[in-house]
Amino acid sequence: MVERENDPTAPGENDVDDSPIGSGVAIGISVGVLLGVATENLALWLPIGVAIGAGLEAALR
Repeated sequence: MVERENDPTAPGENDVDDSPIGSGVAIGISVGVLLGVATENLALWLPIGVAIGAGLEAALR
């Protein structure tokens, strides 16, 4: 069996990425929920919040 102790492509401890992936979507969902509850139209604002969050995350990269 081949040992892959120092191979950066091998699964292990180096799989964790410290970049804030998902934070833009989380912010967008939070804003969407807040606006949806405030306007009593959660079904409209939740997907809008997800879309805004995805755009925000793309802009942050």
